[in-house]
Amino acid sequence: MFETISIDELLHLKNSGELTVIDVRSPSEFDNATIPGSINIPFFNDEERAEVGTLYKQVSQQAAKERGLEIISAKLPNFVKAFANVTGKKAVFCWRGGMRSRTSATVLDLMGIEVLRLDGGYRSYRNWVVDTLETSELKPDAYILNGYTGSGKTTILHRLRETDYPVIDLEGLANHRGSIFGQIGVEPNNQKTFDALLLENVQHLQESSCVLFEGESKRIGKVTLPAFILEKKEQGTQLFIDMPLEERMNNILEDYQPWNHKQECLEAFKRIKKRIHTPIAKKIESDLVAENYASAVRLLLEYYYDPLYDHSAGKIPENQKIMIKANNVDEAVDLVRTYLKGIGLPPATLNR
Repeated sequence: MFETISIDELLHLKNSGELTVIDVRSPSEFDNATIPGSINIPFFNDEERAEVGTLYKQVSQQAAKERGLEIISAKLPNFVKAFANVTGKKAVFCWRGGMRSRTSATVLDLMGIEVLRLDGGYRSYRNWVVDTLETSELKPDAYILNGYTGSGKTTILHRLRETDYPVIDLEGLANHRGSIFGQIGVEPNNQKTFDALLLENVQHLQESSCVLFEGESKRIGKVTLPAFILEKKEQGTQLFIDMPLEERMNNILEDYQPWNHKQECLEAFKRIKKRIHTPIAKKIESDLVAENYASAVRLLLEYYYDPLYDHSAGKIPENQKIMIKANNVDEAVDLVRTYLKGIGLPPATLNR
């Protein structure tokens, strides 16, 4: 008979590399949110799940069970084979540790495939994430990358991480660039996915000597940062990346490639159009329509993003600011590394 395990037991085995976690919910449930690192072997596809759910609500629990049995019976050979192809120790979960994971574990046990089953399913994991984020703290000293829009802060963080600096890429976890144009060309993560990924990152870095992340606002797209990250941002040393306007324009154009997303850029601009002086707003819009993107980006920086940044940066105490004046991202990376080494934080000493 299969064994049921708790969230703590599952995460311990997963984080130590001893366990593959398998989500047996439907593909759309899996895509919406799951335990990071899980793979999806669905018990029902989306249409089958909807059919069984309708029977459960409109007819009876027994009718839903019978129809579910008919569906899974025809799929059992492929379902079992998919599990057999996963090597090592395995654990399954569904929404709340009910019929789908219990039936999966029972069938697999009968076929000689040993699996563990998560008590309470994904719902218990989500509750654990929410409760843990509410009581968490980020222990390492924080160094916060700030700078005008287009300063390449995310690229700088990635380059630092490549050389073993501990980094939390908040925009990467949100899959959103942070501005009103931030979701162009990408599919932003929802709050559940962001929370799970953030918590996993934070726990992994708790024993580091420091951590670097970008000075984001409370919201990145549709996701909200937890209080302990915002508090750490306010307390941290602020590394201000000062880069020429032309270089920032080039970085934005390279990153966003607006020529591939003309309509999305126009729609995003309409959301901030009223906040910009009317003649300038009209010029930006006409530039976007004419695909004169360099001019549009320059005007957006000079008349919208830079003034916004000046306002927020002015609230930071001077004794927390370190200016990093660089001509490009390469220089900025070197200067940040030099600064960290100068205060006794070379890459080799960051992890205790």
